[in-house]
Amino acid sequence: MSDGGRVRRRRRATSPAGAPTPTEAPDRQTDPVTDSYEVETAAGDGQVGADRPALDLLVWDAPNIDMTLATVIGARPTAASRPRFDAIAAWFVDGADDPTAPEPPDVEACVFANVPPQHAASLQRWVEALRSFGYAVFARPKLQPDDDIDESMLDHISVRAHSHQLRRLVVFSGDGRHFAEPLEDLARAGTEVVVVAFSEVAGYAITSELLQFIDIEDVPGAFAAPLDRVRLDALPPDGAWLRPTKSLRDAANAFTARRA
Repeated sequence: MSDGGRVRRRRRATSPAGAPTPTEAPDRQTDPVTDSYEVETAAGDGQVGADRPALDLLVWDAPNIDMTLATVIGARPTAASRPRFDAIAAWFVDGADDPTAPEPPDVEACVFANVPPQHAASLQRWVEALRSFGYAVFARPKLQPDDDIDESMLDHISVRAHSHQLRRLVVFSGDGRHFAEPLEDLARAGTEVVVVAFSEVAGYAITSELLQFIDIEDVPGAFAAPLDRVRLDALPPDGAWLRPTKSLRDAANAFTARRA
């Protein structure tokens, strides 16, 4: 925590303790859309106050993370450059350990995704991999260009904030337009809120006095190899050469063509 009692805004991720233990799959795999998917806990019986179980919750904004990943590496992501959800799950579960608590909190991780009908078959394996790593998946068909899942994410966070004592909330999204205000409200109410995204596009979390920020590449094992990106927030003390992304001659020719 920084001076004056302020919440520390940025930190590097800690090392994971190992892969989480998979849970048994439920009998019903595709749940209907309700306020949130059901969890086996006494909180569903309407308990309030201190009787609510403690919860660490992770929510993943798949459209935003995919889009910003493509932005920071300047190319379409490949299997080698996409995040490893098993490593992220291990890091998240490790962070839920609290030696001072009488028992560990519940942990829950959810991925929210838009599924264009024409890509449903190609995304099937990805969704099944997520579920095998312990993630719940909220999948919504993307029928219009402006269809998004931000409200579904916020609704789920709100449901969990009422059904549980939301001890820690980890949000993988660089979307400050939708998340900055509600996340800061939760932080004011006593929840530890951590935003994990790319530093190039997460100014809302980096500058906030209430939110903690972690660059996704600082999560141990999140990527199989370092991403091809420029991180001005992680320069070596002696500086670094940042190579051009286009040849000088090509850039000059493009300028000349525009003038003509």
